[in-house]
Amino acid sequence: MDVFERMKQPIFFEGNRVWRVYLGGKLLGDFVGDPVEDSFYPEEWIASAVSAMNKDSEDPREGLSVIEGTDITLRELIDEHPSKMLGKAQDLGVLVKFLDSAIRLPVQVHPDHAFSRKYLNSEFGKAEMWIVLATREDACIHFGFREQMDEKRLMQSVEQSHENKEEMSSLLNRYPVKPGDVFFIPGKMVHAIGQGCLILEIQEPTDFTIQPEYWCGEYLLNESEMYLDLGKETALKCFNYDIYGDACEEMARKTPVVLWERDGVQKESVITEADTGCFSVGRYTIKNGKTTLEAAPAIYVVTKGEGKVEGQGYSRTVRQGEYFFLPYQAKGTFRAETTGELEIVECVPPAAD
Repeated sequence: MDVFERMKQPIFFEGNRVWRVYLGGKLLGDFVGDPVEDSFYPEEWIASAVSAMNKDSEDPREGLSVIEGTDITLRELIDEHPSKMLGKAQDLGVLVKFLDSAIRLPVQVHPDHAFSRKYLNSEFGKAEMWIVLATREDACIHFGFREQMDEKRLMQSVEQSHENKEEMSSLLNRYPVKPGDVFFIPGKMVHAIGQGCLILEIQEPTDFTIQPEYWCGEYLLNESEMYLDLGKETALKCFNYDIYGDACEEMARKTPVVLWERDGVQKESVITEADTGCFSVGRYTIKNGKTTLEAAPAIYVVTKGEGKVEGQGYSRTVRQGEYFFLPYQAKGTFRAETTGELEIVECVPPAAD
């Protein structure tokens, strides 16, 4: 099939595991049908047009999704055929990942739009949301400072973290999690994914992370990895010190809202563009039914069950852990259906102006 025909149909991809400094992936392997083991490839970047910021990588295309059965990346296809792929949008505007942490990730923060424009020469920050898919024992996340914090006190804790690996996490609220939980993490809010979480992460399309503590498990972070090459003083300006204590969970935890139910199908709004300031996320739960996939361009991720995607003489079986990109010009022409149960998360880029 040539490239022009592919852009009229759901686009599937080769596997796209990405190296990180933390250990994980066992739950991800079980979820998607890969080997069930932990490694330093604990993330699958889903329909990704974003390059991973791994300085020592020998793969110049690390992080970029390659279209199934080709050597063409999604980014290349978008760059060459933007209107067919994205309509009026200039950029895909969203990055989606499976992420499985066997250990606590470093305490970190991501930039908002203003910080990215000023210091990182980017129109994108890194607001993100998490849908918890599976957990290990004692799974948790950390979000927001427990008590009022300022830059001076944070700097002191950063230095103490070289000798005390739990110094930084002790500053944050800790929340146990279970499958189905949903959280939104706006730019500049301190957080850390705890051990034992398999998460579907939907975020702005950057790999910007400021993580000012010295250790990630047994890995000693270097200054570049800690401060994103910005220097300590500039990087610590990225933290929001105004929200702390009980207000943090109220900000982060989200409850999906049912939009409609009919003929064995339920459509939920998991989070809206009004909530995030950028992307939105929906979810279809199909029980012995079928429904049109409403959004395009969009990334679709199967999070439960098995069924088919059909339309325009096209039919393909999909199951838990699989995903695809639906181009703009395919909008409204494909449907998902099942005789059992099928759950699909719909990740929608920002609306084009």
